[in-house]
Amino acid sequence: HCLLLRRMRPVISKAVRQGCRISSKAGPRVWFDAVVKNPVQRTQTRRHTTTEKDLHTSLFKNPIVQRLWLERQKAKQQDSPSVINNKGSTPSMSRVEVPYPFSSDALLSETYKNPWGQIRMGKMLEDLDALAGNIAFFHTNSAHTPGDDFPVIVTASVDRIRLRRQPAVDTDQHLVGQVSWTGRSSMEIKMTCSENNGSEFSEWLEAYVTYVTLDPHTKRPIAVPTIEPETPEEQIEFDNGTKRANFKKQMRKHQQSHRKVAAGETDDVGSQVEELAHQLLDEASPLLNLPSLADPHDILMNQTGMQTAEIAQPQTQNLHKRIFGGFLMRRAAELAFATTYVFAGARPVFLEVDQVSFTKPVDVGDLLQFQSRVLYTDKGSREDCVAGDVERMQDVWLVHVEVETWVTVPEEAKSQVSNQFNFTFAVAREESKDSGKPDHPIRRILPNNIDQARRMASRMIADEEQRRIDTETALDEAPAK
Repeated sequence: HCLLLRRMRPVISKAVRQGCRISSKAGPRVWFDAVVKNPVQRTQTRRHTTTEKDLHTSLFKNPIVQRLWLERQKAKQQDSPSVINNKGSTPSMSRVEVPYPFSSDALLSETYKNPWGQIRMGKMLEDLDALAGNIAFFHTNSAHTPGDDFPVIVTASVDRIRLRRQPAVDTDQHLVGQVSWTGRSSMEIKMTCSENNGSEFSEWLEAYVTYVTLDPHTKRPIAVPTIEPETPEEQIEFDNGTKRANFKKQMRKHQQSHRKVAAGETDDVGSQVEELAHQLLDEASPLLNLPSLADPHDILMNQTGMQTAEIAQPQTQNLHKRIFGGFLMRRAAELAFATTYVFAGARPVFLEVDQVSFTKPVDVGDLLQFQSRVLYTDKGSREDCVAGDVERMQDVWLVHVEVETWVTVPEEAKSQVSNQFNFTFAVAREESKDSGKPDHPIRRILPNNIDQARRMASRMIADEEQRRIDTETALDEAPAK
């Protein structure tokens, strides 16, 4: 940390002295060293003091998060709204672009490299969270009155982060995002990352995050500036955002039904979950009661779990003095990866994370426990796994892992869930040279009890509904392309 501080102090000091030069030309925000080009005009600049502690907070993050947070701090210092107003703006006016010059910046490339020469996804999750926060801030700041307190922007959920393939860390990348949908007090932000193949960009990551805007004093939801799609593509994305909002309402129904069923109440959704849960528990009966006679390819969920614990350090806090959500996602993703690796006996490939809930903020000094378990497995395709020698891959399996973050208070002997993450990994099974079959077949997960059975059933039904929406979305987007 001391070495990092010494190396970065001249860069941060220069950025503080010079500030962020602002362009009045319409176009996306793009990072060029310490310069940010904003797509909107700003007026009536009024300076506020940014404390040295606020600037040092970003020093402990990776370079992209540092830059994004400095940009946001400079905008707060200026305390001036853009020309956008509550009558609406176009999605492109909130667009922000972040280049990753990996081919020319060896230090940056090394920062994001994993042991297998690919991009470390945990780092990308941090960047996505920071970028989405900036986009949400600048969009809500369009209706901000100079002199008033800034509204509180809260991450409601990380709806989905999906990979189409595995990128190389020695190739330049381009991360871009903008507001894609707005409701009354919430906004959806879409982000994509593309690989620069010389003459064109090839998209490999897609992410959706939902933010809610709160009044700084009452902490109640307030209206966000609406967006008005200009192009057919933006209109399709807006309509799909409405579908995703409805899908999230259905997922909340699933969760409420889970609680109702546990309390002895049922509804249509709850009945569907309950029926599948009891079916899964019946299938687990031989493994629970007659383990020596059970199918050797089955395994109980409790036997797949792993956990880690740590104290939330001040170096991991965000600009609001809470623990950075990107840090929690990175920790959860790395535990989920390890859980899948140990369970499958082969290196997994990250595919997606979805339905990340933020139910309780995490403070500096909290004792965090990350608990993981494999929820269920199902067959995938070779397109889901691009690592290794594809010709030798006989089976590709999808492993669905749940990670929960618990805030524990030993003095009061209590714990509370702060976050829940759902990851999907692909695992390719190589054929044995002797038998021509995989050495370690992927086992089927079965629940230990009715609560685990309901978790499995809820996730299976949600994933099936997500696949249906994906199919409809692909059909909607086909004419536009």
